[in-house]
Amino acid sequence: MHQRLHPRKHLPGYIRDTTSVVNPSAEAKPMPVERFLDTNILLYAYDLDAPGKRQIAVSILEDAWLRPGSAAISVQVLQEFHVNFIRSGNRATEAAVLVTDFSLWPVIDNTLGVFRLGLTVQARWQTSWWDAMILAAAQTSGASELLTEDLNHGQQYGSVRVINPFRDV
Repeated sequence: MHQRLHPRKHLPGYIRDTTSVVNPSAEAKPMPVERFLDTNILLYAYDLDAPGKRQIAVSILEDAWLRPGSAAISVQVLQEFHVNFIRSGNRATEAAVLVTDFSLWPVIDNTLGVFRLGLTVQARWQTSWWDAMILAAAQTSGASELLTEDLNHGQQYGSVRVINPFRDV
């Protein structure tokens, strides 16, 4: 059993907004976040085989819990986390609890608008489809930084700059 990072009971006053950061209403603008977290950040926080990366990932997640609304993820990130966490030998019930906890953060839904933006991103920067969708979700969240090890550190993709927090590990 892995230790959960800052479960809900340790977050007094933080009440989950059941809507995602993307609001279909034209009047409502999403509150921008500072960072968008890719799946590998979440996975490394529970990876006992990569202690250097785990320490960095735990620090990033702790910061996200301590500063509600500062970091966003997407439904794609939740899906990938769930699949890969189980694939690495963990129980589905444990994965479900963690996904529920992560869902307290701003979550970018997989909408038609995000899909279309993903098509644009993929064509513009020649990325894989899945990386394009992560970049589209990061842009939609209003984040200026995308934390990931999957893209080039320091590269700017429109309004989002890639940060690889593991580059020196």
